[in-house]
Amino acid sequence: MDEALRQVAEFMAVAARTAPKSGGKDFVTVQVVEGEWLRKLGEAMIQYGEEKGIKGFIRDGKNVLDSSVAVLIGIKDAQVMGLNCGGCGLDTCEELEPKEKSEFKGPQCMLRLLDLGIALGSAVKTASLFNVDNRIMYRIGVVARRIGLTQDDVVMGIPLSAKGKNIYFDRKD
Repeated sequence: MDEALRQVAEFMAVAARTAPKSGGKDFVTVQVVEGEWLRKLGEAMIQYGEEKGIKGFIRDGKNVLDSSVAVLIGIKDAQVMGLNCGGCGLDTCEELEPKEKSEFKGPQCMLRLLDLGIALGSAVKTASLFNVDNRIMYRIGVVARRIGLTQDDVVMGIPLSAKGKNIYFDRKD
């Protein structure tokens, strides 16, 4: 079963990579995590949750430990579109200078974040086509950055599982 889930993760990576990007410029990154790194990630999430007193990190960390593989999808060094749309909260694109914040680097160009969302949606749609249980988790991205698993500025994680019941829903805490 693990090999099938790894293959689905690779298909998800293709879906994220080929998803449409604003202005035809690609700042989306994709990484498949399994084995020892997946274990380290899950354990680090639990530890972070315990340190910060945030139960969601503990719960999601346990989900990661109970998963076969995860896909990280993020953005790195994303250039602004230059539209001065204000979607990032600033008046002009020239003002946007992402800085390291508590969990991610921001602010980011809204259109690049939309690119990230489209890539995530394409990936989870692909998983669903194979009937693979999954869930987009921002907490995976937070900890993946903290432990140096990724250098992305903003990143989300999608763990994969194939059990008798979807482990990512109807969760306690």
